[in-house]
Amino acid sequence: MVAGRTLDECVQWCEATLGLLPGPGGAHPLMGTHNRLVPCSANGFERSYLELIAIERGKQPTRSKKQRRWFDLDDEALQATLQRKGPRLIHFVARVPDAHRAVHALAAGSPAIDRGAVIEASRDTPAGRLEWQITVRDDGQRLMYGVLPTLIQWGPVHPTDSMPAAGLELVSLTASHPRADLLREAYARIGLAGVDVLQGAPDLVASLRTPRGLVTLESEGY
Repeated sequence: MVAGRTLDECVQWCEATLGLLPGPGGAHPLMGTHNRLVPCSANGFERSYLELIAIERGKQPTRSKKQRRWFDLDDEALQATLQRKGPRLIHFVARVPDAHRAVHALAAGSPAIDRGAVIEASRDTPAGRLEWQITVRDDGQRLMYGVLPTLIQWGPVHPTDSMPAAGLELVSLTASHPRADLLREAYARIGLAGVDVLQGAPDLVASLRTPRGLVTLESEGY
């Protein structure tokens, strides 16, 4: 997931950095955000896509004003970084077969991890209605500097089913954190495999094969 101050900046970043234009996306009235998507399924990362996301200016979320937008997009420090440095990798979302069970597994461990409530969301597309369940905390936090994934359970239609190939492939995804042991345990609780975990400063590193060659994106703890 790459966030930007505006979606236009994300699109410009995508063309300049990856050498391609993203496909269509949609709006999320519940959160007051909108996105564009690029499929990147490869190397065991099935049904994967790069999501470019930003707050939709002038749109107020329809959820309670006491609840913040997902993915820390209301965080002032993150927004200041996006304004200063431009769009960047901030997070990833992991598909699970049962979101409620995965949330319970995280909460039942020691220490307990509150991944947030499972909420229902949807939007209409030319290929059909997308329906999903996703974990969102009231405070909007990603947790562990973004290396603990948000969890999503898709309905019968998945967005990559109708996406034409874009020339983008996810080669690897690596997460580092000072508490690598806790992160590995959390991944095991939700059945997440294929993401390497290293001991070190918080960082999420995605290696992508693009029309411009191999490109590495880093969150650098933001």
